[in-house]
Amino acid sequence: MTWSMAGLAAATLLASAVEFVEAFTIVLAMGLTRGWRSTLAGTASAIVLLCGVAAVSGYALISWFPKSLLQLIVGSLLLVFGLQWLRKAILRACGLKPMHDEEETFREETEAARRAGEERRAGLDWFAFVVSFKGVFLEGLEVIFIVITFGLNAHSMPVAIAGAGAGGAAVLTAGALLHRPLARVPENTIKFAVGLLLSTFGTFWSVEGLGVFKQGSASIEWPGGDAMVLGVLAAWGGISWAAIRLLAPLAPSRASRPAATITKEAA
Repeated sequence: MTWSMAGLAAATLLASAVEFVEAFTIVLAMGLTRGWRSTLAGTASAIVLLCGVAAVSGYALISWFPKSLLQLIVGSLLLVFGLQWLRKAILRACGLKPMHDEEETFREETEAARRAGEERRAGLDWFAFVVSFKGVFLEGLEVIFIVITFGLNAHSMPVAIAGAGAGGAAVLTAGALLHRPLARVPENTIKFAVGLLLSTFGTFWSVEGLGVFKQGSASIEWPGGDAMVLGVLAAWGGISWAAIRLLAPLAPSRASRPAATITKEAA
């Protein structure tokens, strides 16, 4: 397996795991509070629609774009997407943004479900259906985007799908066994790693895709080929480390923050 393939599998597995954790929290809150029939109906509907989106978008990308243009478009999108993940992870790591708390999210979703009125359509609890559908669909879109873009550019859709499937299966198995939000998952660490991988491959493929502007539109080859993925990854890792070191002094100290804020974060 090449470095590109290993990175592909790691990125899709970790990204899928993070999105599945967030979707699972929403579905669990709705199922335990409003009932499982409507919640699972919303979840299943979202999965069906996601399958359609994946099929249509994958076919369009394969059929409508030459290789170098596909690399440029997909690489640029991955870079933008990855930098968003990386920015949030850096801000959390240096204390400028609070850590994501799945148990707090679960409490908020549960309280919202209890406060919501009773509205039934087609025999379903509409609130549970819509919230579950929305949560699964939005989180699933990110997984599909990462799987399709990585799989097509690396010419290995099976590896991308297998990585995403493994991440999802691990989360669902743990959730089914524990029957509670997966708060112990090191979500920020995983998001940091995914952000690094997305930014790395986005940069790598964007540069290759610049060949679309050359005569013949042949992709630009990196010195050393796929092995340069490690060099780009090291560069992004160094930039991220430097950003954390520079931003950390700007974070308010725990002693200087209001007691109510500290209590809320510790809860």
